[in-house]
Amino acid sequence: MTNPLRSLLVPLAVLWPAAAQAEVIDIAWSGAGRFEHRVTVAPGKFAEACGRLARAESIAWRFEASGPLNFNIHYHEGKKVRYPERRDALAGASGRLKVALDQDYCWMWTNKAGQPVTLQFLLER
Repeated sequence: MTNPLRSLLVPLAVLWPAAAQAEVIDIAWSGAGRFEHRVTVAPGKFAEACGRLARAESIAWRFEASGPLNFNIHYHEGKKVRYPERRDALAGASGRLKVALDQDYCWMWTNKAGQPVTLQFLLER
């Protein structure tokens, strides 16, 4: 299943070349309800993992990075972006998202540093 947010980013990548080098990842849950991924986030770029979640789901998340990243969990309501979680300059964190709405949710890491940062993250239902 493809992520509808990815189709929005493709035209954006044409208009804004920096977006073309960002990493957008579709969340693909394992049979055990886990999604784990490792990626290198280039300086000034971002990595984003998105997927559809249902109301009342509870997702445990954690990540570790080789350097500080700005982090958020977000979803879109029309033109507004809602942030259940938002933190800056972290090399690791964990928490639990309690899903309030049937919605596409994204975990996003932005590298504001001048060097690449390796990111490893895990989501569990």
